Amino acid sequence: MSVNKVILVGNVGKDPVIRYFDKGVAKVNFPLATSETYTNQQGETITSTEWHNIVLWRALAEVAEKTVRKGSQVYIVGKIKTRSYVDKDGVNKYITEILADTFLLLEKKQGTTQYTKNVSEQDKTSSGSTAGEPSGVYESGKDTADFDDSGIDNAQKGTGDSQNEDDLPF
Repeated sequence: MSVNKVILVGNVGKDPVIRYFDKGVAKVNFPLATSETYTNQQGETITSTEWHNIVLWRALAEVAEKTVRKGSQVYIVGKIKTRSYVDKDGVNKYITEILADTFLLLEKKQGTTQYTKNVSEQDKTSSGSTAGEPSGVYESGKDTADFDDSGIDNAQKGTGDSQNEDDLPF
């Protein structure tokens, strides 16, 4: 048995970039920073930041494009996908991405550290939840595990904007 699952809470590094493929399939990419702070033996506080490439598809992508901005704090659940390609100069490039299937926008309540805002599939308001409790999580309706998405911008490939139907994750 094997498991490929990632859970991240971090801050968005750039506004999401959305692309539409054939049949209106949406894809959003954005970088996410996660930081760890610790004190070394000399008593200095050290902060280490990791950057993650986040990919969201379909309705999840459309919601993220409308709600996520640079600096937003988000909760992401997904899987790690590593891919490679040859750039226009013939050099092999490797990219590791997080293909998200769950996404929650976290917004700090003014004056506290509790999180109260989230994104749900139908943009429902919470009912019966107390302040600080997330009322729902937006999850992808389709399994993203059964596709091979190159994820390379067509400009990187040196082709036009259209993409082959076989490359789409549905």
